[in-house]
Amino acid sequence: MGFFICLNLFFVLLMLFYYMLDVGIAIDIITPSQFIKDPETLSSKDGNFTLGFFTPQNSTNRYVGVWWKSQSTVIWVANRNQPLNDSSGIVKISEDGNLVVLNGQKRVIWSSNASNITTSNTSSQFSDPGKLVLMESTRGTILWDSFQQPSDTLLPGMKISSNKRTGEKVELTSWKSPSNPSAGSFSCSVVQRINTLEVFIWNETRPYWRSGPWNGGVFTGIRWMMTSAYLTGFRSEDDGEGNVDVYYTIQNELQFFIYNLNSQGESQLKWWNDGVKEMQVKWTSHESDCDVYGICGAYAICNSLKSPICSCLRGFEPRNQEEWNRQNWTNGCARRAPLQCERDNNQSTSAERKEDGFLKLQMIKVPDFAEGSAVTPDRCRSQCLKNCSCVAYSHEDGIGCMSWTENLIDIQQFPSAGLDLYVRLAYTELADKGSNKSIIITITTIIGTIIIVVCVYLIWRRTTNHPAKLWQSIKSTRRKINKAMLFNNGETSHELMSDNVIGELSQVELQELLLFSLEKLVTATNNFHLSNKLGQGGFGPVYKGKLQDGQEIAVKRLSRASGQGIQEFMNEVVVISKLQHRNLVRLLGCCIEGDEKMLIYEYMPNKSLDAFVFGPSKNQLLDWMKRFSIIEGIARGLLYLHRDSRLRIIHRNLKASNILLDEDMNPKISDFGMARIFRGTTEDQANTSRVVGTYGYMSPEYAMQGLFSEKSDVFSFGVLVLEIVSGRRNSSFYDDEHALSLLGFAWIQWKEGNILSIIDTGIYDPSHHKNILRSIHIGLLCVQEHATDRPTMAAVISMLNSEVAVLPPPSQPAFINMLSSRSFEESPRFCSINTVSITDIYGR
Repeated sequence: MGFFICLNLFFVLLMLFYYMLDVGIAIDIITPSQFIKDPETLSSKDGNFTLGFFTPQNSTNRYVGVWWKSQSTVIWVANRNQPLNDSSGIVKISEDGNLVVLNGQKRVIWSSNASNITTSNTSSQFSDPGKLVLMESTRGTILWDSFQQPSDTLLPGMKISSNKRTGEKVELTSWKSPSNPSAGSFSCSVVQRINTLEVFIWNETRPYWRSGPWNGGVFTGIRWMMTSAYLTGFRSEDDGEGNVDVYYTIQNELQFFIYNLNSQGESQLKWWNDGVKEMQVKWTSHESDCDVYGICGAYAICNSLKSPICSCLRGFEPRNQEEWNRQNWTNGCARRAPLQCERDNNQSTSAERKEDGFLKLQMIKVPDFAEGSAVTPDRCRSQCLKNCSCVAYSHEDGIGCMSWTENLIDIQQFPSAGLDLYVRLAYTELADKGSNKSIIITITTIIGTIIIVVCVYLIWRRTTNHPAKLWQSIKSTRRKINKAMLFNNGETSHELMSDNVIGELSQVELQELLLFSLEKLVTATNNFHLSNKLGQGGFGPVYKGKLQDGQEIAVKRLSRASGQGIQEFMNEVVVISKLQHRNLVRLLGCCIEGDEKMLIYEYMPNKSLDAFVFGPSKNQLLDWMKRFSIIEGIARGLLYLHRDSRLRIIHRNLKASNILLDEDMNPKISDFGMARIFRGTTEDQANTSRVVGTYGYMSPEYAMQGLFSEKSDVFSFGVLVLEIVSGRRNSSFYDDEHALSLLGFAWIQWKEGNILSIIDTGIYDPSHHKNILRSIHIGLLCVQEHATDRPTMAAVISMLNSEVAVLPPPSQPAFINMLSSRSFEESPRFCSINTVSITDIYGR
């Protein structure tokens, strides 16, 4: 009996032995007598890292590499430029002591190529940080490690470096494609200039992206580093012998972060999400077109919130206006007026001899080719002013003085953070344009007053014996002047008043609003300086301002070129002046002086919701609970508009960019330029011959027939809910062959029971699964094709708060089939998929 037991144990052990050979051997070291061959692997002690053979997706080649958790996250490749064609590869210690990869013919296709080996008694060990080390076995001296030869990924503890004396460098190199690990056209390396340090991404030999100067703690051109309390960072070291190293460090070991340079030339910060067992992108170097190096050319600034994104700096004009108009900005801009030091003083007038000055730009990614020196800000300015070649300067703690003597290239305007840049301009370009404008306004006002006095005098002379006629004449004249001022966009009063609430203007007591003077707003916004511009809409630009008492404001300025803005302006004054709710943006006042018409709001420091939901930073600040709080806040704001306010308001333009976020990320509905008041309690639906709104958010009955009601806003709210949950725009499926919109995609996945594919993986938490699922269900109920099937906002809030235990099943949403959706696509004159611009559809 004992014999059979022993025999059985032997067979069990034998089977385990073969199993281990099949799936990999449990070792973490390679010696001259111990090697691994395909498909064997080495594992780090913590089990997170694996060294072995792998085949990329859509490829048949075999490579030796290191991966984290799974082969979908390969972080280092040995034989990236010489793949194996079969599964006969071996990793071993060669006779000269190097670590090598051999193919089936025993030919070396990769070697560590350590040149300082004096003995063949070496071994290779695989450690927890994912590092493969070659060392001298007796003394433990490290001869080579994989961190010295990175592929496309930086792990914590790895570095990129350069030697300004020898030109040697350690850099990242992208894969050629997602299925081909061989060296691609993009590389990432350190660039040293006089006392400044930056990281560049190169496309072959051309710069493609840069980090901005290093200030000892962060790279000043990477906005999230300047604004976010991230768990990851960098440190730099200079050994005094020409070597400068930039180490990637991690301060919190609870999460695993890596930097990866992908085949498209984007550097991405990724983290491992245990919930979905895959890598998630936290940040990307190319958040917008403005991140492409030098996209606007010399002496131009890029602002991703503007359209077009490029504009010349003040005092400069396009070198080639025709190309510039075609949005080909590569030739950049040229100086309008020469600097004082460039002119012949003997031939200059006294005005022309005045000293050059500096234009201050705030929240800037400073230009390339900075030279640094350790002097004070005042000394920095004076040095630049004395040097005729100096065209700009900046000063930053940790760097000191930075100056530029070459063309200013790759300037970017940030909505927050960034540095101050001082651009040198001729005196004539720095003249106070605001003062000149004030003088013109004053003279115009005086002349206008004289004309009015003369007119009144003439009317008085003609109606001396008829005081009543005099009063009627004055009132008539005033009405004509007001009408000319209000409707100067060429539309008739009937056209404006038939579909808006300007007819309610007589009911608004404007004295209850704070009337701001133009001069006060010019001062608050620094003469509407570009650095204070928050964004641009169909109405016109919006600027940040600061009043003398320190209060921050947002100033919405009607564009003179806007053909639709005047009615939206009056509409918003009427509507929002009557509303007060914690989830509606607060109107502080307005300004109407001459051609200027402006609305003044409370300032929202976190801008609009779309930047967080659709931007690369969406996983940083908006977890599910915060998103749900935002959904609930928007719902309460809509309920107030529909049922609880003094007026019954249909917003008609609800979308992510019209939801502003305060400092605590509380949502506030904004932009009431398209809103419509329902008079009385019996009016529930209205018809319009002028459909306004944004593609993707309009209900079908409104877009097709001009019918709008509370259910129109409910539809827009449903779209918004699905966007918040999924992190994708409704229009992001525009070219998808299966679903033309997010609504169609969500409906298909809902019917198939594949709910997880709808949810933004960055916010998914199994503990909130039921709550997220309920929100998707509510969103689908809100976007049902027939208005009568959609719930009211009161019902929506009850559903969100789980006061309704069982939700009804949703029916098919609107605009999910190709035919109905593409009716918009085929009529570009009437509609736009641009979620920023205002859609304006006129009746058939």
